[in-house]
Amino acid sequence: METKKLYRSKTNRIFAGICGGLGDYLAVDPVLIRLVWLLVVIFTGFVPGLLVYILAIFIIPEKRES
Repeated sequence: METKKLYRSKTNRIFAGICGGLGDYLAVDPVLIRLVWLLVVIFTGFVPGLLVYILAIFIIPEKRES
């Protein structure tokens, strides 16, 4: 059984590929993840949501071409 790993997407990206990578990892449409993320950012205040997104850019590695 192959283990899944979370990567930032190189192909399905708008800014850094975080939502595209989460969509691939969870087998969910990345558009849904982007909409949920937008709601989280709006309802929690912009600073916490953007801070988490910026941290995710540095923590989650970009997918390498195989």
